[in-house]
Amino acid sequence: MTTHTTAAIEAVALGKRFGRRGGWALRGCAFRLPPGRVCAVVGPNGAGKSTLLSLTAGLLAPTEGALTVLGTDPARARPRVGHVAQNKPLYPQLTIAETLRMGADLNPGYWDAATAERIVAAGDLDPGARVRSLSGGQHTRVALALALGKQPELLLLDEPMADLDPLARHELMGTLMGHSAQHGTTIVMSSHVIAELEDSCDHLLLVGDGRIRLAGGIDELLAAHTRVSAPESAELGAHTVVESRIAGRQLTALIRPAGPLPADWRTGAPRLEELLLAHLRNPDAPALTTDQEMQVAQETEETAA
Repeated sequence: MTTHTTAAIEAVALGKRFGRRGGWALRGCAFRLPPGRVCAVVGPNGAGKSTLLSLTAGLLAPTEGALTVLGTDPARARPRVGHVAQNKPLYPQLTIAETLRMGADLNPGYWDAATAERIVAAGDLDPGARVRSLSGGQHTRVALALALGKQPELLLLDEPMADLDPLARHELMGTLMGHSAQHGTTIVMSSHVIAELEDSCDHLLLVGDGRIRLAGGIDELLAAHTRVSAPESAELGAHTVVESRIAGRQLTALIRPAGPLPADWRTGAPRLEELLLAHLRNPDAPALTTDQEMQVAQETEETAA
């Protein structure tokens, strides 16, 4: 079971560069993910999402900074972590049944055969079918069965539902949410389907240009922002402005208020999609993390730099 006094993932000044002269895929990343959360990792292509998941899985080593997973370094945590990469690698020559037996052999004492077999059976798959004969969605189902059969404390999923039809996506997402609720499993999932994330996730990491732009509980992040409509002459300078535009004589903006707002401004709570799109359209908008300890650490580091 997950230990609720230790962060599932914690990064401090984390950076990854490929090659001595290569560009930075990630740099200066700091966040803390509490255990038992279902976390969405969102960002444009090339933002560093897959690199972040690979670092967490212990498949890559950081170039700088520190990363702890389940209270230890990622390599030591690997037996307690399930990872489904974007290409979902499986041995094509094995049958589904052989793939699950391999999972049992590689995870002695941890393997949950009933869970793995139930996920496969829900897709009406023939256990004797070879992996190379499976469709993309069937391949994904077997990869998820293998990952959940391991009974991980932390499950990392890189675009897991991209090749599934809507019905299969809904069914497998329900399986993941049920597993998290029953076992306390922390799930970290990258996806471009914002509606899917809004219904399932309670934590958010927004990655942009190799940096963490938003980090924290989704409810807290939404509560920190306000959508406003005001006269075009309205002054926003006291507030943190994520995005603003003027249409006709009306100013509309997404802000993080620094204090009370004028009574004649119309205000409303943004939806998750609005929040994400505004930050993606405005990569220079100030970053925000709702973890107070991590915020203090970030500010201290920035001051020292």
